[in-house]
Order: sequence, then C-alpha cells, then structure tokens
Amino acid sequence: MILLKYIRNFLVKYSHAWVFLYGLIYFPWFTYLEKNVTNNFHIIHMAIDDSIPFVEYFVVPYFLWFGYVAAAVAYFFFKNKHDFYRLCGFLAAGMTIFLVVSTIYPNGHTLRPESFAHDNIFTQAVAWLYSTDTPTNLFPSIHVYNSLGVHIAVTKSECFREKKKTKFVSLLLCVSIILSTMFLKQHSFFDVITAFAMAGIFFCLIYMKSPAAEESYEKQFHHI
Repeated sequence: MILLKYIRNFLVKYSHAWVFLYGLIYFPWFTYLEKNVTNNFHIIHMAIDDSIPFVEYFVVPYFLWFGYVAAAVAYFFFKNKHDFYRLCGFLAAGMTIFLVVSTIYPNGHTLRPESFAHDNIFTQAVAWLYSTDTPTNLFPSIHVYNSLGVHIAVTKSECFREKKKTKFVSLLLCVSIILSTMFLKQHSFFDVITAFAMAGIFFCLIYMKSPAAEESYEKQFHHI
C-alpha cells in the first residue's frame, strides 16, 4: 500500500512526463531518415566552409552536447515545470521542423576529410563518430539549435537568476558545441545560421510573450 501510494503521488507530481512521448515520434522518424537518405540528396555548401579548419579536439564539446541537453531537461523536469514546458516546447518545435525539412528536401554535405593529419584519441573518436553518423540530414543543425535552446532556458529561468557562474559555463559550452559542428566538419555554416534563425523565431514565440499572454499561459500551465 505504501509503495502504491508513493507511485501514485509520484505520477501526480510529475504528470508532465507525458512530454517525453515525443520521443516516440522523433527517434523512429530520425532513424528512418538516417537509413534512407544516403544518396541522391542536395549538397549543402557555402564558400566559408572551405576556410574553416578541421580541429579534432572539438569532438569533446560535440559529445558533451548529449549531457548538456539531457541535464537541462532533467533539471527543469524536477525543479520547475513551467521552464520544463518552455524548454521542451522549444526543442520539440525545432526538431519537428528539422524532420520535415529533411524529409521533403533530402540534404547532405561532402566536407569531411578523407584522412586525418594526426592519429590520437580525438581523431579516433571522430572516426567513430563518422562511422555512426551519416553526413546527411543537416539543417537546421539540431546540435546548434538545441544548444541555443538550453542556454536560453538557463538564462530565462528564475532558478538561475543569481547564478552567474552557471550561466557563464552554459554560454561557454553552448558556444563550443556550436563551433564543434563546423570544426569537426559535421555541418556547413549554412546549417548553423539556419539553426540560429529558427531559434530566434521560437525564442520570440515562446519566451517573449506579452504580460497578458504570459498570465494566460500561467493559468493554463497550472491546470496541466
């Protein structure tokens, strides 16, 4: 009985976990694209891409992206339902657009180096990354977009109002992840700027509500 009561209370307190059901849409769709968009795609390239060097050390922040996003989602899930909904709404909106774009406009690039100048743990990690991640389905870059989403959530949350060090670390990680997408030749500069553009749009829609709209949202939010 005690266990059942605990489970019931947990489900009531964290009823917003329904948001994670979005994964049942995103992951199968993304997996389908990764397996099927392997040729006959539009090449994404800008002249500036040829001037950006390959820097294998940026594989570290590139992989830290997974923890960065997961940690932010988990933190707000347990600490602040309002910020959790805003962050997940931001992420889901952009990720859905990314899936739609990749479906109707198959795309990829040919920026990856054919060989590495060095043989070290970093280039070995990049080689593994290349073997598991196809150079397709690129824009808007989800690595860039989600990083911006997490940093925006951190800076706009009351939970971090007085935590300047945390916001600074978030900014450094966000910037380094964005740079990593280009220095590892995972994305074209075009993918980055389209991610910024999309982030700007959803920032205005989700975080820049008028006081009246925010009050209305708060009333709806407390009923979920």
